[in-house]
Amino acid sequence: MPRLIPFRLAAACALALALSLSITASAVAKGVPVDVRVVGAAGKVLSERSLRATTTTVPTSPKATCFGSDKGGTGKPVTLQGATALGALSQVVDSTRGLRPLLVTDAFDFGLAICGVGGDVVRSGTESSWYLKVNHRAQSVGGDQVKLRAGDEVLWALASSYPYPDELSLSAPRTAKAGRPFTVRVFSYDETGKRKPVAGATVTGAEGPTGSDGRATVVLSKPGRLVARHGGEIPSPRVAICLGGKCPAGAR
Repeated sequence: MPRLIPFRLAAACALALALSLSITASAVAKGVPVDVRVVGAAGKVLSERSLRATTTTVPTSPKATCFGSDKGGTGKPVTLQGATALGALSQVVDSTRGLRPLLVTDAFDFGLAICGVGGDVVRSGTESSWYLKVNHRAQSVGGDQVKLRAGDEVLWALASSYPYPDELSLSAPRTAKAGRPFTVRVFSYDETGKRKPVAGATVTGAEGPTGSDGRATVVLSKPGRLVARHGGEIPSPRVAICLGGKCPAGAR
């Protein structure tokens, strides 16, 4: 009997490992829940959506020549394992006709590089580039190498020059009363993720620009979505405001 114990233990360990691998594989298959924003030239918001980032095959294109006429892609697809920032962008583009094509080049040893999303393209010979931030922090590696975790907020923005513009955020109540004023607050995040209040920002429905503390007063007559803007900075995500139990279409 004693000789049977190691075999039973080994079998139990093998079963536990198999179950663990099965659970992990299932989680990977379902994807990692993240929020993805895509902002084009002149601060135009191209997409804001939540998705489950998964292993994704990203196309490369010979037309991705923004880094030089000899730096276009091979045209061969590249599979990005797991949830990555570039993979999540590719998923957004795949499901949004107006954002196609995604122009990616594989001409560099360091990884994949982006030239364009739909009609928003990096112009050769300029300082423009696609800027990547995750949870308000700039990334020092390419989007194909940035691994995502559940709840991450991913921002892809076409910046016209360097240093990159700050990113705005808008803090507002989710519910309000029609015709009654309520307070919102605007912040900006720099490349390191440092936050500060923004003076002079405009907010949808606000009576005036934000003060030195980033605050402004808003009055709405119907449910809507608020956006904060300030000069050449990256506009804030849209914030849905519900009135009297009614919310904007698609609001979560």
